[in-house]
Amino acid sequence: QVQLVESGGGSVQSGGSLRLSCAGSGTAISTYCMGWFRQAPGKEREGLAAIDSGGTIIYAASVKDRFTISHDNANNNLSLEMNSLKPEDSAMYYCAATGVCRLWAGSPLPSRYEYNYWGQGTQVTVSS
Repeated sequence: QVQLVESGGGSVQSGGSLRLSCAGSGTAISTYCMGWFRQAPGKEREGLAAIDSGGTIIYAASVKDRFTISHDNANNNLSLEMNSLKPEDSAMYYCAATGVCRLWAGSPLPSRYEYNYWGQGTQVTVSS
């Protein structure tokens, strides 16, 4: 079992930056396939980035070159560094974990249905 708790959300102006954290407990989350998702009101939950246990990283086209996913193994955290934020980035942001995934350069992001464990989310609001 793994428990996930997100933090770091808030309100920023367009062009600003935020760093989200996902604290894991119960096991080392670096051994899992981890992902970041977001969901805006009335929209589907959207995959943003994923990192597998080997360190392979995949990004959605909408956030590539602006967002960076990384592990902080010393603190059993997963981070999402978000730069050049836009109003359309406003959403609830979630981290998720699954025991098995395999990523390679150019592979699709794992869908939300492939993840077994979810945090409660942290709100990001970007104003213009």
